[in-house]
Amino acid sequence: MLNFCSVTTTLLPIMLLIATLPAAFGQNLARPDVPEQIAAPSGLEIVLIAHASGSQIYSCRVSTDGKYAWVLKAPEADLYDQQGAIIGHHTAGPTWRVGQGSEVTGKVTAKVNSPDPNSVPWLLVTATGHSGDGVLSRVTAIQRINTKGGQPPAATACNANQQNLEIKSTYTADYYFYAPAVR
Repeated sequence: MLNFCSVTTTLLPIMLLIATLPAAFGQNLARPDVPEQIAAPSGLEIVLIAHASGSQIYSCRVSTDGKYAWVLKAPEADLYDQQGAIIGHHTAGPTWRVGQGSEVTGKVTAKVNSPDPNSVPWLLVTATGHSGDGVLSRVTAIQRINTKGGQPPAATACNANQQNLEIKSTYTADYYFYAPAVR
């Protein structure tokens, strides 16, 4: 025969897990305060917030106007959860990969200057592809905000002598991943 204490002790961890599920799946997470141009569409909820730390990789190339310029080649960053553990990576595409293969690729649809003039812009990205199962499989929009750093190098000249030279510019940012609300 089970007594009340043993049942409560056994069920308490399960009850706590169930109580945290809505937050784990994005329900009840407040949207960040961002300019209207990069606001996520209505009807979406946050399913993941990740902090990125890494580099924006630039290449010295001839631009469409015939002048040399630093052109973004790709991001290269680790993604961290709210406790500081690495949960994934951000790479060219742009692509975000979390866990065991949950992946989303997107296209920038809007941007605004960062409040910090020495930082890369804030973005709204629309998902263009998915692979794997997991938290990113339903994502339709991604915001990049709270950027620090990542601008192309101002002190290093980009000219014919530097053509195809690649330089990494360190940056951090917060990424908010949105998916259709599940009710």
